[in-house]
Amino acid sequence: MAEETLKKEDTLAMRLKLIGQSCRLFYSEDPVKIVRARGQYLFDENGKSYLDCISNVQHVGHCHPAITKAAAAQMELLNTNSRFLHDNIVLYADRLASTLPEKLCIFYFVNSGSEANDLALRLAQQHTQREDVVVLDHAYHGHLKSLIDISPYKFRKLAGQKEWVHVAPLPDIYRGIYREDHPSPGQAYADTVKHLIEEIQQKGRKISAFFAESLPSVGGQIVLPKGYFSKVAEYVRSAGGVFVADEVQTGFGRVGSHFWGFQLQGEDFCPDIVTMGKPMGNGHPLACVVTTKEIAEAFTANGVEYFNTFGGNPVSCAIGLAVLDVIEKEDLRGNATRVGTHLKDLLKKLQAKHDVIGDVR
Repeated sequence: MAEETLKKEDTLAMRLKLIGQSCRLFYSEDPVKIVRARGQYLFDENGKSYLDCISNVQHVGHCHPAITKAAAAQMELLNTNSRFLHDNIVLYADRLASTLPEKLCIFYFVNSGSEANDLALRLAQQHTQREDVVVLDHAYHGHLKSLIDISPYKFRKLAGQKEWVHVAPLPDIYRGIYREDHPSPGQAYADTVKHLIEEIQQKGRKISAFFAESLPSVGGQIVLPKGYFSKVAEYVRSAGGVFVADEVQTGFGRVGSHFWGFQLQGEDFCPDIVTMGKPMGNGHPLACVVTTKEIAEAFTANGVEYFNTFGGNPVSCAIGLAVLDVIEKEDLRGNATRVGTHLKDLLKKLQAKHDVIGDVR
């Protein structure tokens, strides 16, 4: 481990000099310098501990001993690319497949959620031989140029909306066009997508995909109304498109009751493509796209090899397997349900007391 040699003010001065200013710091007026972490705690250069309620990547806790042990052991043995035959990548894919609907069975390993969503876009467009995409308002799917194009959260501040990108209303039953008092908000919001698809077709265009975060994050941590995804998938598929569920923020048991956020929409619903990332490697860069055989075969048929230098390497997959082990052994889905329910109950009590609290999620 590198020795701590710089004073906080020197670290800040060097950062301001050397690192791009669009890469922002938390608490920029007085940044916190973090030198160590364990479990749910961060520690600054003076040893002061902070309860970490910000990091959304260290899924099973900072520096979990089982994760660091698995990483170090595999790093000492072998780390190479996925063109060599190796057990870890297939064992990891098999473990992930066991958490997913049966038809989602072909995996592509990458290094970040942005890479995963960019590949999902390529898969959808190759399979359908179309370009147009429907996304939800306020969506954020990553920082690559292709993903800024399908992220209203970003493109509205930059070059604006491309003609092949179409924005559907966010299914927000608290602030949206259809609210809690609507008899069937899921159907009503799905119908907005249906009408949007009809408008697209009237312009002589055809959609390749509907992209949605399973729980829209920067849009406000929106819990989608029941039945929404199933009806949207029906409309999208009847128009020749595919349904992409972005699980980069929400996957791996975070919702407690289910392993994947899209499963909150019911057992009968299955996307055509699922992307995953952030919590997957507990801080190690690890992400993935999973899809159906049919879509994967269309991607293979273009005759161009898909090779990702670091995607699916033995160390990444060893870490991924260790994360799955910890989730199971420590019953972290159960913990999410118990602690989440407790916290939500307390916040609901506050909501009853204070008019300023409009909704609890």
